[in-house]
Amino acid sequence: MTGQTPAAVRRERVLREAVRQGLLDPEQSLLAAFVDLDGVAATVGSLHRAFRRVLPAPASVVHAFAAKANCLVPVLRELEGHGMGCEVATAGELARALAAGFPPDRIVFDSPAKTRGELERALALGVAVNADNFQELARIDRALAGRHSLSRIGVRVNSQVGGGTIAAMSTATSTSKFGVPLADPGVRQQLLQAFRDYPWLTWIHTHAGSQGCPLDLMARGVALAVEFAEEVDAALGERRVVGIDIGGGLSVNFADDETDPTFDTYAECLRTHAPALFERGFDVVTEFGRSVLAKNGFMAAYVEYTKSAGGRPIAVTHAGVQVATRTVFAPEAWPVRIEAHHGSGRAKQGRPVRQDVAGPACFAGDLLARDRALPLLEPGDIVVVPDTGAYYFSTPFHYNSLPEPAVHGVRMRGDGRVEFTLLRAAQDPWDLPDHERRAGEVRQPVDAGACDVR
Repeated sequence: MTGQTPAAVRRERVLREAVRQGLLDPEQSLLAAFVDLDGVAATVGSLHRAFRRVLPAPASVVHAFAAKANCLVPVLRELEGHGMGCEVATAGELARALAAGFPPDRIVFDSPAKTRGELERALALGVAVNADNFQELARIDRALAGRHSLSRIGVRVNSQVGGGTIAAMSTATSTSKFGVPLADPGVRQQLLQAFRDYPWLTWIHTHAGSQGCPLDLMARGVALAVEFAEEVDAALGERRVVGIDIGGGLSVNFADDETDPTFDTYAECLRTHAPALFERGFDVVTEFGRSVLAKNGFMAAYVEYTKSAGGRPIAVTHAGVQVATRTVFAPEAWPVRIEAHHGSGRAKQGRPVRQDVAGPACFAGDLLARDRALPLLEPGDIVVVPDTGAYYFSTPFHYNSLPEPAVHGVRMRGDGRVEFTLLRAAQDPWDLPDHERRAGEVRQPVDAGACDVR
């Protein structure tokens, strides 16, 4: 373990114990994923502390984990136990948040395509709702029909401050599909009128994007949202906007084990660019996802075969597009690190050799890494992919009907023991889901003549 970072040493300890206990096995468990639950607790703690340092004591803050980043119910339950809320973007994520035990008033429902039924359910439960557009605001008003709701209701504004280095992750461009575009002609006045018309509208939501978005761009987007909140209050002659949902989006460093940027750095950046967020006594909601979980998870897969093509070695592994979808389809934007290990789990040493690390899917682009310098991989070795606790193995892509891998929670006990908790069982590729089996059944037509229609 000489020369390894503390995080790499920890991964190796987990890996060796996983092999010893059979959680990784070259015949039965070819791919598995691990979530460091101790690391999750430490990361959430750092998030809470960062905002406590900059927010005035009376202010309320809810850190709502973005469920899309890791929607496994046991993981969400762990986060709820650490005092987090939950941000959801679909009915499925809402169902998972409720199953994990989040109280409705600590759940935030964001989606650009909420149905009437989804809105009615959220409002009945008291889940916070951020409307995406004027039509949705009108739909909420019809659903409320003058009734009081326990839900905090806000509207998402697009600050239009621009994009980061990854276009698909940038949500504050001039033509973004999300939110009400503040800089478009006439929109600001239309939105002010909405606050006049809807007394239940008391929050503003904004989110500039995630990976690849610089801190100052994100903070400037928040500043414009706060500025508009002050404009609403001035126009209405009362304190109407009580809270700002500033979204999430903190980028993750995928180059090494260092956490950069930190929540502390971002909180200070917000204080510089949007001081009124902290000085005016707004309640605050955040929606961090990737930055909470990414560095607290890794996956490990066996090398099945090795070969050479065009003079370049290729290692064919059991981890590919099904657990690293973004990396496979957009490798320049989403590169991952690869660590080489022996079949025992011990880190592999040796002269680096440039090689491809391929996945099992049946198309040529299924590669975790191209031309990567690593100790030469051999059949039976294990490749470890760090920083994949968010989005990767927790949101599998079922290409080629590849099965979902097992996910294990990990804790290190005081006596040095590694303790595993099953968070998701491995999917058996031979066991078809019931809903697929039932899909072949022929539905009998309804006999209209037998109905008593009045």
